[in-house]
Amino acid sequence: MTSTTTVDHQRTDGHSVRLTFAEPEGAVRGGLIVLHEGHGVTDGVLLLVKSLAGEGWLTVTPHLAGDEGLTRQDLLDATDLTLEWLLDHGVDADLRGVVGFDLGGTAALLVASHRKLGAAVSVGGQAVAELPRLVAIAGRVTSPWLGMFGDAGDAAGEAEVEQLREAAATAKVATNVVRYPGANHRFDADPEAAQEAWQRTLDWFDAHLR
Repeated sequence: MTSTTTVDHQRTDGHSVRLTFAEPEGAVRGGLIVLHEGHGVTDGVLLLVKSLAGEGWLTVTPHLAGDEGLTRQDLLDATDLTLEWLLDHGVDADLRGVVGFDLGGTAALLVASHRKLGAAVSVGGQAVAELPRLVAIAGRVTSPWLGMFGDAGDAAGEAEVEQLREAAATAKVATNVVRYPGANHRFDADPEAAQEAWQRTLDWFDAHLR
């Protein structure tokens, strides 16, 4: 599996972001930004970066502040810097996407509603009880967005994911919200659902980043 490299990307205006990236061994199909969860760039995040690079994507994750210190503008600024880095490395705008797992899934939806990208994917996200907060922005996505959420195995969770699907369907771009019965928001107790979500992620980028 490919290795990762960490660099500090700085613009002439002084804004900077630390990035960890992995390059595919063959031709670059496009570029993906991985938005990590609140614990930072963990071994799991690095594995995801390397796995996506193994599928042909130049994959990069910006090092974001912890949950308490990260604002929406901080997230968007870091994403913008990372998008510029991809552009500097020859990845055209329509071949750039963003993906997030767990709390990074919430971040990916936020970016998808504020920036026009080739595609965006959220796996998990906020705990299902907090999904109404996502409903408020799902209908405003400007990037083709795939969201995959567990319903925690109860009727209330099922209804909330369905509400999110209905909101996303009002967007002016392609969207798809998939519910996994019984899975939690991290998908860590359901390997079968996690594997299917991984394949759906690859298929979504295959379909929209071309």
